[in-house]
Amino acid sequence: MPKVSVIIPSYNCERYIAETISSVLDQSFKDIELIVVDDGSSDRTREIVSSFGAPVRLIAQANAGRCVARNRGIREASGEFICLLDHDDCWFPDKLARQLSEFQKHPEAGAVYSSFIFWHADSENRFPDPESFDLTAFPDTIDPGFSGWIYHQSLIDIYVLTSTAMFRAEVFQRCGNYDESLPYSEDWELLLRIAREYPFVQLRRPTTLYRQHRQQGSRVTREVDYRTMLLTRTVKKWGLCSRDGSCVTRRQFLNQLAVYHASFALDHLKNGKKKIAFISFIKAWLAAPFNLKYPAYIAAALLGWKPTW
Repeated sequence: MPKVSVIIPSYNCERYIAETISSVLDQSFKDIELIVVDDGSSDRTREIVSSFGAPVRLIAQANAGRCVARNRGIREASGEFICLLDHDDCWFPDKLARQLSEFQKHPEAGAVYSSFIFWHADSENRFPDPESFDLTAFPDTIDPGFSGWIYHQSLIDIYVLTSTAMFRAEVFQRCGNYDESLPYSEDWELLLRIAREYPFVQLRRPTTLYRQHRQQGSRVTREVDYRTMLLTRTVKKWGLCSRDGSCVTRRQFLNQLAVYHASFALDHLKNGKKKIAFISFIKAWLAAPFNLKYPAYIAAALLGWKPTW
């Protein structure tokens, strides 16, 4: 039984997948199994994955979505710990070793995650070499502000980038896997479930390069605001407090909900979808009625204003 199972869901990622896989195989901690679940790629992704040979186990399936691919990998995994790495991100070489060390210090934790570095391409669309980043500029300590019982904080924002996290395998047995009915915000939904049951540990020093490019799912404007739907449903079900009694106030929650409604509205207004934008602006105003920015947005939109950023 390997100590750590690493799962990479892939889809049409021939440009980045080799570098992502290499960052796993180059880890200083070696007792791992690496599973790539390819979700019906039509480019050279499977060919590239296969070229790595025995160190990488390729599971090919018909296109069914990232949640299905991740869940397939979790079911196939045999490690005591599980990591989920997006097909275009990369790890620094000591990621697994540092996280396992923290699990030894914090046996109560369900997950150890870290900060990350946004990885931007230069003017020629080339990404800096991972070795060019100076990690010593970051303290090699735990951030107590984002460790422990973080469910209540996760109602305000998602602080856990999935590619940075290591989970105990038992977490998925107890809390379940990804909700395959969700087309978006599935990471956030699962993390809220886990944060209800387990404390987390956050490392200040980054373990992961989070690649930024136009094809990222987080950059797509959707017709439905899944983010605010998820948060509203979660608070209705579980409330505003973590297990240790730490809470966010209802006003804090509603103010942030208004921010998300307005962000969704601005994206749609920019794309000329005024009806969706107006409805979301009204929702933002109802959530935060004393914030005059939201009725101002409505008035400006009625006069034909459109955001340009």
